Amino acid sequence: MKRIGIFGGTFDPPHHGHLAIAQQAKKQLALDEIYFVPAFIPPHKQGRLSTTAAHRLTMLKLVLRGQEGLKVSALELQRKGISYTVDTLQSLKRRHPKAEFVLIIGADNLAQFHTWKSPKKILHLVSLAVYKRTGFHLPVKDRGFKFVQLKGRLYRVSSTEIRNKIEKGNSIRGLVPEPLLSYIQKHSLYTLQIPLTVKGSLHEKHCVR
Repeated sequence: MKRIGIFGGTFDPPHHGHLAIAQQAKKQLALDEIYFVPAFIPPHKQGRLSTTAAHRLTMLKLVLRGQEGLKVSALELQRKGISYTVDTLQSLKRRHPKAEFVLIIGADNLAQFHTWKSPKKILHLVSLAVYKRTGFHLPVKDRGFKFVQLKGRLYRVSSTEIRNKIEKGNSIRGLVPEPLLSYIQKHSLYTLQIPLTVKGSLHEKHCVR
């Protein structure tokens, strides 16, 4: 049976930490593929995106180029609206009825998992794998469901920190792959924080300045 990992997020921007998490999950969980699924409008970050959907999709493709078994799914961007994980998983299950799915989330999301839309249905569709996040500890007590803790070091750099560095004029070299660094510079991304909502569509070609 094919094993597919699902790694959702805003990826605004994607960085080396995302890659490291996916590579560790693929190895530890014996996954055949991992789909990076950028959200159109994440439920917990409505109105707080910094770049368009088109830019985020392109950046992910640049980061994952040449990475065996790591792919991008534009499902949530094409569907638009608020990106609920349960809806995405149901769509993927219909497309891959014989596959076994693993949802990859951070310890921060695990702490809020009970507030997600239809958490019980999510657990019926997938198993959970959880990676470390700064400031969040994985629970010792039983939460009423099982999950696998991903091994590996804690990657402390976040997309928020990268955006803040760019806004302040600081270097992000070494935090993102070189092709992505060039793309960010070319399009002057994150030089001014202007929140985006629904206007960040796949068809939008302009950059934020």
